[in-house]
Amino acid sequence: MRRDAAMTTEADTLLVREAQQGSRAAFDMLVLKYQRRVERLLSRSVRDPADVADLCQETFLAAYRALPAFRGESAFYTWIYRIAINAAKRHRARQRPVESLDGDEGTFGTDATPSDDATPEALLAGRQLARELDDAVAALAEDQRRALLLREVDGLSYDEIADLMDCPQGTVRSRIFRAREAVAARLRPLLGGGGGRRW
Repeated sequence: MRRDAAMTTEADTLLVREAQQGSRAAFDMLVLKYQRRVERLLSRSVRDPADVADLCQETFLAAYRALPAFRGESAFYTWIYRIAINAAKRHRARQRPVESLDGDEGTFGTDATPSDDATPEALLAGRQLARELDDAVAALAEDQRRALLLREVDGLSYDEIADLMDCPQGTVRSRIFRAREAVAARLRPLLGGGGGRRW
């Protein structure tokens, strides 16, 4: 699998070089290759399909304009991923203020609309749980928090996270496991303290 990732990176590097030298066709190939992944990524934080399409276009336009400055220090998808995440964050900020864990990846807090039969106590408990969850994630070590958010918020595969974090897949799995254990330990008192309960 890592060999496939290396071949993809090599092919992307060639396309990027050609695009930097003025080949619009090369950049169009990169857009075709990654458009669906970028749309899927954006749709996890932006609900309106029209907004997703606009933000996807904004992402690739920003990438095209910044392409001369791209030095290949990270994979092209890592670079475009960051541009898309920033576009989504700007969009959310325009819609309404959103609290974020670390200004980089997002939050676990829910925006769910309460049901008509929700009691004030249930609403308060839900808000407390959401705050505690955000605090628990914010307290994680940086590498654990980033891996967990990429998996649980952005929905990336272990392979994609390994590429983005430039580490083996086993390290990613270990970081996510440790992060989940730490969060579960912190939430357990609020969830009734069940010994084997996982969040």
